[in-house]
Amino acid sequence: MPSLRVALAQVNSTVGDIPGNAAAVRHWSRVAADAGAQLVAFPEMMLTGYPIEDLVFRDSFVRASQGALRTLAADLAADGLGDIAVVVGYVDADGPAPTSADAVPGSGRRDASALLFGGGIAATYFKHHLPNYGVFDEDRYFEPGDSLTVVRVGGVDVGLTVCEDLWQAGGPFAAARRAGVGLVVNINASPYELNKDDIRLPLVKRRAAEAGATIAYVNMVGGQDELVFDGDSMIVTAAGELLTRAGQFTTELLIHDLELPEADAVENEPGPAPAAEAPRVEERTNDAMGITRVTVAGALRPLTDGPAVGGIADRVNDEAEIWSALTLGLRDYVEKNGFRSIVLGLSGGIDSAVVAAIAVDALGPERVVGLSMPSGYSSTHSRDDAADLAKRTGLDYRSEPIQPMVDAFLANMSLSGLAVENLQARVRGVILMALSNQEGHLVLTTGNKSELAVGYSTLYGDSVGGFNPLKDVPKTMVWKLARWRNTQADSPIPENSISKPPSAELRPGQVDSDSLPDYDLLDAILAGYIDGDQGRDDLIAAGHDAALVDRVLRMVDLAEYKRRQSAPGTKISIKAFGRDRRLPITNRFREGV
Repeated sequence: MPSLRVALAQVNSTVGDIPGNAAAVRHWSRVAADAGAQLVAFPEMMLTGYPIEDLVFRDSFVRASQGALRTLAADLAADGLGDIAVVVGYVDADGPAPTSADAVPGSGRRDASALLFGGGIAATYFKHHLPNYGVFDEDRYFEPGDSLTVVRVGGVDVGLTVCEDLWQAGGPFAAARRAGVGLVVNINASPYELNKDDIRLPLVKRRAAEAGATIAYVNMVGGQDELVFDGDSMIVTAAGELLTRAGQFTTELLIHDLELPEADAVENEPGPAPAAEAPRVEERTNDAMGITRVTVAGALRPLTDGPAVGGIADRVNDEAEIWSALTLGLRDYVEKNGFRSIVLGLSGGIDSAVVAAIAVDALGPERVVGLSMPSGYSSTHSRDDAADLAKRTGLDYRSEPIQPMVDAFLANMSLSGLAVENLQARVRGVILMALSNQEGHLVLTTGNKSELAVGYSTLYGDSVGGFNPLKDVPKTMVWKLARWRNTQADSPIPENSISKPPSAELRPGQVDSDSLPDYDLLDAILAGYIDGDQGRDDLIAAGHDAALVDRVLRMVDLAEYKRRQSAPGTKISIKAFGRDRRLPITNRFREGV
């Protein structure tokens, strides 16, 4: 049986930085070659970054992608890497964009994979299954491919597939079985959400069984606006054996030697169905794909040592997983958008404390400014807690009392009640944005998902900011994250910030429970209504109090206009506000009415 040393490049790309992404491919291909790799695979749309959204409609952008691919193939050969097969994702086109009057059905923009070898583009493949749910809008952007590309390289038949092709039965993996491939390379830009790694391995096993072949699954790592990608690359045999698996949120090259069947174009026997798997459904006749075969001229570089064993990375608990996602998402948002530093309001409460700790872990204390802005209602313990956190983390701590500014407004305007509470929050927002303008910081806002859901925030006040690390983190999870983070090498978050009742401190004796249900009850209802799309009757049937359900659902529905104006933040759940959940602001439908 032929032996093939495969390298999965679990690396970070940046949307639109085509030259930088191409340079990364060259760098990691060299690292792979130095480790003796014969085939190296990079993530989906590595050359352009992912997702590119409406950039795909620009002819200039597509031409830049196509040109960069040709240049990359030549550059790899010039680097002495022409005898390594390099699989890389890019954007291709065989027709005008669907928005063009000249659009032709069956042609258009393509989410593509190419195999580069010997200084040229040896083979290309167009993604077949196009997701159109959650954060994905690929039916809007791309045309599906209708043929599986099988490349004969190093004596092995290798099938090329892309991301969503893995998530649906039939199509490319059924075609791979018919084609008798020995290896399927699946390149991915699969966004993170909590426990998604628990779903991926059984999924890869199902597709490996369907194809009757080994699958090399490579996923990107890094942050892109609201999305963060966690890697979790792996290789699984047709029999369902996990050979090697990378960590999450780590940039790494996973290298493993594979013994694969010699190319013969004889249909594979399906692998065994994974345990607890339903009987395999036969491929739908209307889902059959063509098979395009390409033979690569020239030999792969020979193996000179071995064997290479990639190992299997340990899994981590939920809190560690989420913390890694939030720190990586923030770091890449700051770095890729060119911010030097960040500033946030430090109230002494749990939310700002957790955001500050995330920011320090992501960027280092020298790039984080924490600003205490006490009013006449701010408690001594809150000011002390903010100062304590600053001392623990080493961030740049400053204090700017707001009461004189609030008093100046009140001397010129007649305000009372809620208007005075909101005025305090808006004065703080003005100060943060002024400091941002003056010193060039990115302002972080600190509202959690529970507060955003029910509108418990002040527009142009505590909602001010360019990025929100907690946007998709429920309040109950904020506390879990704080407790977990304090179990690590240091304890950045004061215990008092964790244990005291949460309060906005905008009026005497105020606590969140004056306005909101207990967070344990609230978050359970929000998870059903927002993440699970459950209606009123479903929530009541699940055991929630009817009056409380009615109250919470009304708050969520009425706050849509606030959420539409909120800052982006890292997605960690199955349904985040923003790209995942799209509802009209003007909407009179009410559950149970």
